Amino acid sequence: MAVLLHRLGHSAYRHRKLVLGIWLFVLAALITCVGVFGGKLDDRFSVPGTESQRALDSLSKTLPEASGASAQIVFTAPEGRQVTEAPYTAAIAEAVAEAEQAPQVGEVVDPQASGAVSADRTTAIVQVQYPVQIAEVRTSSVDAIEDAARAAETDGLRTSVGGSVFSSKGVHVGPSEIIGVAVALLVLVVTFGSLLAAGMALLPALIGVAVGLAGLLALAPAVSISSTAVTLALMLGLAVGIDYVLFILSRHRQQLARGTDPKESVALAVGTAGSAVVFAGVTVIIALAALSIIGIPFLTTMGLGAAGAVLIAVLAAITLVPAVAGFAGSRLAPKSGSRAGRRAADAEGATDADGSADTEGATGRATMGTRWTKWVIAKPLLTVLAVVGILVTLTLPAMDLRLALPDNGSAPHASTERKAYDTISDKFGPGFNGPLLVLVETNNGTAATSSQAGAQVAQKLGTLKDVKAVLPPQPTSDPTQSVITVLPASGPDSVRTDQLVREIRKAAPDIRDTTGASVAVTGTTAVNIDVSNRLSDSLLPFVAIVVGLSLLLLMIVFRSLVIPVKAAVGFLLSVGASLGLVVAVFQWGWLADVLDVPHSGPVVSFLPIILIGVLFGLAMDYEVFLVSGMREEWAHTGRARQSVVDGARHSVRVVTAAALIMFTVFAGFFPLDDSLIKPIAFALAVGVAIDAFAVRMTLVPAVLALAGRGAWWLPAWLDRILPDLDVEGSSLRKAAPADRKEPEPVS
Repeated sequence: MAVLLHRLGHSAYRHRKLVLGIWLFVLAALITCVGVFGGKLDDRFSVPGTESQRALDSLSKTLPEASGASAQIVFTAPEGRQVTEAPYTAAIAEAVAEAEQAPQVGEVVDPQASGAVSADRTTAIVQVQYPVQIAEVRTSSVDAIEDAARAAETDGLRTSVGGSVFSSKGVHVGPSEIIGVAVALLVLVVTFGSLLAAGMALLPALIGVAVGLAGLLALAPAVSISSTAVTLALMLGLAVGIDYVLFILSRHRQQLARGTDPKESVALAVGTAGSAVVFAGVTVIIALAALSIIGIPFLTTMGLGAAGAVLIAVLAAITLVPAVAGFAGSRLAPKSGSRAGRRAADAEGATDADGSADTEGATGRATMGTRWTKWVIAKPLLTVLAVVGILVTLTLPAMDLRLALPDNGSAPHASTERKAYDTISDKFGPGFNGPLLVLVETNNGTAATSSQAGAQVAQKLGTLKDVKAVLPPQPTSDPTQSVITVLPASGPDSVRTDQLVREIRKAAPDIRDTTGASVAVTGTTAVNIDVSNRLSDSLLPFVAIVVGLSLLLLMIVFRSLVIPVKAAVGFLLSVGASLGLVVAVFQWGWLADVLDVPHSGPVVSFLPIILIGVLFGLAMDYEVFLVSGMREEWAHTGRARQSVVDGARHSVRVVTAAALIMFTVFAGFFPLDDSLIKPIAFALAVGVAIDAFAVRMTLVPAVLALAGRGAWWLPAWLDRILPDLDVEGSSLRKAAPADRKEPEPVS
């Protein structure tokens, strides 16, 4: 692989105008496709094959209003007044009439007809039903509903609008993301000591992100893509794109400082550091693509979309970087006497003439990586115990992890949907925000029989624990069907509501025996519960697949048993600590006010799997860049403890910069008022920080120092059957001296 990438780097450098032109042409073509054929994003959650989804699909044909999107207009009377008073009933009636004229609206239910008036007569709810799904509701229709609500605000009557039509937030790019990129640029400037080099690093990454996003959006007319999938692809593409470019460009500048010809230098950088980038990118792609095996469509598109963004980032790193470096030529070389130049000189003088390590380098100064690693391995056992103890402590809150999909109760406090949600919960009970739909089906095709069976089922459902109210059966266009609305006593994300769904399903055989009707629980709340349960059941198998893959890959790369086991344990500690912090902040509400978290409750159900998939790839990335240098020193000197120090000498600085960049990019998405993206951004930001600084740069050197020579041991029979990936391109470096001026043909 290293030789192939070396040739690719040569070719991209030589044909730099063509390479850049191809990327820009593809970007322009994709943007044109988005503009001409761009479809609407779909934020529906569905679980094919489950009871709730089958029933919902059936209702979409026989009673579209029950299975489609919905909106709620909540009216609240002034203090001391009631909504049943004449001025307010007239205003509500006028709002109902206006809502009925809104585009796409299928049905508007007056509160007097539905009984949706609070016990104290201060609040009333108008239900608006759409015969279409959320993705198909036009913005003009939602605006018309909001206009109807505002028109009713007379004589002190307050209104707020909520419902499922507000669940789609769209794709977010705002000031916080721009600040994240600006901070990343600052880190690049500090790392390279050159504004030109920092800009050259950012350009390929941004082009790659633009191509990845445009490509994903171009698929929207043909594939159901959620706004969360697009935002996650943007987040990951930006983070890994900058990091991958950083790894290759930093290697290129080190070689330029030693006098290597620019063309040969960039080819060597792509062949060595680029090999590790490809390896790391492929691991992330495999982990994210593996989300499709869970069988949840929105998670499949989210995983494949993010995997596509990472693939584009890898391609940009190994093709655009050498092309852009070709335009800069030798100007990317650090200036003589600069900090970057001295670091390159240190690297060049890191080995004495007799082959022994020189930890002080050519300039006589120990690098940050050297000082940190020496401090860590001074008392390695104490370091291991301290890091493991801290991470295990941070993991403890994860034992209380509860999963659910967010609703309007997680929206910002100032939003109209959150105001409507809170008012409904206070005045009607939390269950009114998450009603369950029970589909009743009989074998007899008469409406009378179906109505009778529906009444019997409703009576039985009313006897179940945690049921606050059961509404009369509603007929559908199919005479064998009726729909019963069950209002739980608890909220949609409550464990009690989950248990109620289980109880109804458990009672289904008894109901069939006594009434002759089959029942199925569905509705948005039931579908969300089924999604969360499916994800919970898939979590441990997914972890087993990821950990098994990491053991195999690292065993192949480093020809060691200790390193893969250590890496897998460190990865699990990073994931556990990150989930523990997520639970503490988003579920328990610790520091919620300080961090502007609008709601404490169950964690987003697909967050753990997304976190595992992303952190797995990043952990392998940092592991390869850190440990490969240590392995090279061990192979050269045979001194186990000293090779840890010498190997981390300069890789620590690059990994530190990469982790800081990724942290700032992820953290840039945290301020968003999106209940799906906010916790994911938080989890990825703290996960990267923990894995890079606590695990890879602290725990790893300490464990290797403790293991000594045993860290690099692999049974001979296993060494013979494992393939040699040469991820860091060591064979290429042996064949191509770093200080040659003229490029030699690559065999």
